[in-house]
Amino acid sequence: MKVKAENGLARILKAEGIPWVSCYPTSNVNNALGEEGVPILMMGEERFAVAVADAFSRVTCGRQIGVCTVMASLNAAGIQMAYGAVAQAWEDSSPLLVIAEGLGRGASRHTHYDMAGAFRSATKWVGEIDRAELVPDYLRRAFTHLRSGRPGPVLLLIPRDLGEYDPDEHPYAPVKGWRSGPDPDDVKAAVKVLLAARAPLLYVGEGVLYADATAELRRFAELAQAPVLTTLKAKGAFPENHPLSIGVRGSHAEHFLRTCDVLFSIGSSLFPNRFSHAVPDADKKTIVQCTVDTLDINRSYETRHAVIGDAKLTLHALIDELSARGPGRRPEVLEEIRAARQAFQAKFQPWLTSDETPINPYRVFGDLAKVLDPKNSFVTADSGNTRDQTSTVYEAQIPRGYLGWGNVSTLGFSLAGAVAAKLAYPDRQCVHVTGDAGVCYMMGNFEAVARYKLGITTIHINNGGYSGYGPGFWGAGHDPYTWKVSDHSSACMSSMARAVGFHGEDVSQPSEIIPALKRALDENAKGRPAFLEFISSHHPVHGGWVRPAAGGGH
Repeated sequence: MKVKAENGLARILKAEGIPWVSCYPTSNVNNALGEEGVPILMMGEERFAVAVADAFSRVTCGRQIGVCTVMASLNAAGIQMAYGAVAQAWEDSSPLLVIAEGLGRGASRHTHYDMAGAFRSATKWVGEIDRAELVPDYLRRAFTHLRSGRPGPVLLLIPRDLGEYDPDEHPYAPVKGWRSGPDPDDVKAAVKVLLAARAPLLYVGEGVLYADATAELRRFAELAQAPVLTTLKAKGAFPENHPLSIGVRGSHAEHFLRTCDVLFSIGSSLFPNRFSHAVPDADKKTIVQCTVDTLDINRSYETRHAVIGDAKLTLHALIDELSARGPGRRPEVLEEIRAARQAFQAKFQPWLTSDETPINPYRVFGDLAKVLDPKNSFVTADSGNTRDQTSTVYEAQIPRGYLGWGNVSTLGFSLAGAVAAKLAYPDRQCVHVTGDAGVCYMMGNFEAVARYKLGITTIHINNGGYSGYGPGFWGAGHDPYTWKVSDHSSACMSSMARAVGFHGEDVSQPSEIIPALKRALDENAKGRPAFLEFISSHHPVHGGWVRPAAGGGH
């Protein structure tokens, strides 16, 4: 029996195990999804619908693919609104499927906007379905892109009234995705360099998470007896309470980045952008880069040795070769790491336990760590100070116990991260942290969070302005004319959250932080989201990103 093109697409999504599709209406696909029994999560606007699907792919490390629909065709306002969210998925290499209504035959003459052309620079592939019977072919190719090679978003355009096709004549089987293993000679050369190093450093990227290779990473690091530094996006890929961990950023990270003679990278592009380290004195170090994408090689730095392949297969091969040659012997490295971490922690500990009022933001994060179960929780933070502060001091002990992100930082994404984490891991405590800028980007979506009874907690660090932009103990600020916003006395954000069904509280005393967090988590357990507004001081101090010039870290 023939099916409409949209219904065939919906059935294929079910066959691929897609648990739900996020959207903001309208889309010609949405009714077909409903007819075929695919759950639809309707968000407050298109950018957020894309962000939730993107975050779902991230928190599951691509084992499940986030899918969303947005309004398009001649009324392209929805897909135009969604562009920033899709671009973020592209910059951060997140495997996201966006479905939008394509232009019908002959309709392109009625618009100035070229949807496919606009998104080709921000997607791995754009598929324009122009015949109903090609739906299975295009979905097959889309999921091949989503599950193979470097992750990235895919856009499918399907016009309204495309017609019908016979699924018996054009069948579909789910796509498994494909991996490639490394060249054995490259593996041998890389291990030889590692064993000859005076001070090697393992620099780990998000590719390890997408390859489901965190156990192999730990085994390799322990064999090599080398310190492990992760990128922001890979935070938690290596347990940060492990004796070999030097976290993501800070004085200890800078120490090992500057003193290493071999930088052994696994699953990272090594791009020195705003939210990652540069490699200092790169011309004096030997860089070994293990990556799935040849485009990373000799791109930002000279790569002396490269190992091309899936991170899991690569780590298996590295472990075998290192075991055969004999593990690294550097008994002094554990003491060096311990001392460096102790010096780093000594700077932040007074703030983590501070009794000052307004509340120091670090006191909130210190108490949050006391309340959450590190083995069964999820934390993320919005771009800006909340990201910088939490990624400096929050200790992630499990993969995706913390979601780091931000090559392109779309404010408000932390709410999408917490929503997606709760959908993926219903039993986890899910918390996101935002500031005065980020909260304004997300409040239009609080109604949807309450409507779907998603038990997540929003922590709002409210200090009445953008920290570091204006003047303070740090100096004049980098944007002194654009930093002040309404303070809590004139704009109570928790009241707005309560109005749409959240449990909401204002917290002004340090002694009330832990009780408020516990009440919020109790409400979450009942399926009610919570909003905690902490009346805080400005404290834009955090671990820095190392730059080629001296003084990049703190």
